[in-house]
Amino acid sequence: MKPRQKNWIKQQYQEQVTKVRNLEQQYQEQVTKVRSLEQQYQAQLEPDSNSKIISHVRQNGSQVGDTENLTNNQQTCKQGIDTVLREMSASLAGLKVDMEYVKKDNEAKTKELDLIKQQYQEQVTKVRSLEEQYQVQEEELITIKAMAKITENHVYALKREGEVKRVAFSASLLDLGSNTFGPFNTFTTLVFRNVVTNIGNAYNRNSGFFVAPVKGAYHFEFYICGPGSPSHLVSAVLVRNGEHIFIATETQPSHLAAAGNAATLLLEVGDVVFIRQYENSRISDSQNRHTTFSGHLLFTM
Repeated sequence: MKPRQKNWIKQQYQEQVTKVRNLEQQYQEQVTKVRSLEQQYQAQLEPDSNSKIISHVRQNGSQVGDTENLTNNQQTCKQGIDTVLREMSASLAGLKVDMEYVKKDNEAKTKELDLIKQQYQEQVTKVRSLEEQYQVQEEELITIKAMAKITENHVYALKREGEVKRVAFSASLLDLGSNTFGPFNTFTTLVFRNVVTNIGNAYNRNSGFFVAPVKGAYHFEFYICGPGSPSHLVSAVLVRNGEHIFIATETQPSHLAAAGNAATLLLEVGDVVFIRQYENSRISDSQNRHTTFSGHLLFTM
């Protein structure tokens, strides 16, 4: 039931109650008026009053004639009172009829209101039942979506696994020209920008990081070259997730110095492999591509 309809029913009910109370008040006023007239009538019939009237008549004239006039006056007053009483009785009867009508109408309104309340409660129960059904269906939908997501992820993983079984890359330090890096006072990541091969896109030429796309055994090789110096090494290290694995280093006082190393690593998905230049070392590269970093997936686990 709408709030507006409920307010209208309450307003109608209050109007009927007010109407009944007004009729009761009018009824009481009429009863009071009738009682007042009856008291006046009784006062006219009392002996003391008759004696006073007769004495007054004797002082002003004949006793017989005046007595007859008094009797006539009493009869006229009684007839007037009877007429008023009949009118009042008719009015009271009408009021009683109106009150009965209002009472019946009020009872009908009450029954209608009770019926509306019952229908409202039935609708509330039905709505709650629908809400419970909706909640159950929503939970089932969430479960189905979760299962579908798991299935989708599984399919994607299978597809990805089929793709990532082919992983290989190879890159040199410089893509153009020649340059020497270092010496630095701390370890520095080498970024191999000239990417020759990057099957599976596991190597990032902007960061120098290789990120394992699938769990498996990987093989890595790196070679470095730099100018000989009595005070600076040519040195770099293969790193997995911040852990130094294998180092390649060479020192000689002049000309070029070169070194290299290789490792086979078991990697989890997301493991990071890269090359760090040792502190206080120098590494060079040119169009001859002396400094390189390569790796490939041997097999998945």
